[in-house]
Amino acid sequence: MNRIQLKRSKILRMALVGSDSVDPDGKTETFLLKAIKIAFVVALYWFVSITMVFLNNSLLDSRQLDAPLFVTFFQCLVTVGLCWCMYSLSKLCPGAVDFPSVKFDPKISREVLPLSVVFIGMITFNNLCLKNLGVAFYTVGRSLSTVFNVLLSYVILKQTTSFYALLCCGVILGGFWLGVDQEGAEGSLSWSGIVYGVLASMCVSLNAIYTKKVLPVVDGSIWKLSYYNNINACLLFIPLIAIFGEVTKLYNSSKLGDWNFWGMMTLGGVFGFAIGYVTGLQIKFTSPLTHNVSGTAKACAQTVLAVLYYASVKSFLWWTSNAMVLGGSFAYTWVKGLEMKKTQEEPQPRSKTDKNDAGV
Repeated sequence: MNRIQLKRSKILRMALVGSDSVDPDGKTETFLLKAIKIAFVVALYWFVSITMVFLNNSLLDSRQLDAPLFVTFFQCLVTVGLCWCMYSLSKLCPGAVDFPSVKFDPKISREVLPLSVVFIGMITFNNLCLKNLGVAFYTVGRSLSTVFNVLLSYVILKQTTSFYALLCCGVILGGFWLGVDQEGAEGSLSWSGIVYGVLASMCVSLNAIYTKKVLPVVDGSIWKLSYYNNINACLLFIPLIAIFGEVTKLYNSSKLGDWNFWGMMTLGGVFGFAIGYVTGLQIKFTSPLTHNVSGTAKACAQTVLAVLYYASVKSFLWWTSNAMVLGGSFAYTWVKGLEMKKTQEEPQPRSKTDKNDAGV
């Protein structure tokens, strides 16, 4: 009995004060401290992401200012300003803040431009989808990014996908169509919102593909890429705002003199900037697989919060569509994670040089 208690106390002590755990910076830390850090980072990601969605929905749903392109343009402008602020802080406090140089290079800007066009489509269609569908149905409306990722990876990169991953995509597609059907049955379906959601999903997949191609141009720095992306986006948004008649809407709007409106707009830009940081932080402290699982769980919580906040009443099939989309997305992430792990564990074929060295 004493031996059993001794083993239990030893296990507990190892769990709480074990020195085998190493943090991302290479320092040893206790299991409990590591768990607290991970929980804090995941909670921070959820808070920033969910708050940003609700905040953008509030800004885009304003009947007094129907100018979604201008809202998106201003948030890009805030991101550029924050990049400059972070770079200035890194110069003043090099030990405390680490941020890459953001000196503008026209050559790099031109090379990033194709990605910036896709980036503009992604954030614009994303915001238009949110504006037309609302937060509750936003997850389903934007759920086809995984499906487009498989399709475009095959068309552009010639990468094939396993049967189980395709099966997960089938579940996501089924959930998407069921959700569209149920929104139509409730009389709250916006076909323009659905189209924007599909286009946003496609742009998200293209953005991921082009990001991999362009990252070497900015020395692999996500922050540098974000800086050039947002500068290009600001320049490209100016003619788009004029073409779509938002200049007249801005001129006639009473919101331009409202300090509360500008505060909300700036806050939206800050959260837009912060989402890039907390996403990287979550991947750093967990893993890409855990990040995707966390994002799926966050989308589920976001949907439930939206239904409760807006006091909506949804049918059983409506909830089923959300469950199918989230379940399919989670399963796809899990399947791809297992496939990557299996590939890494497979022994690499030996080259002729290795065989010669081994005396074969």
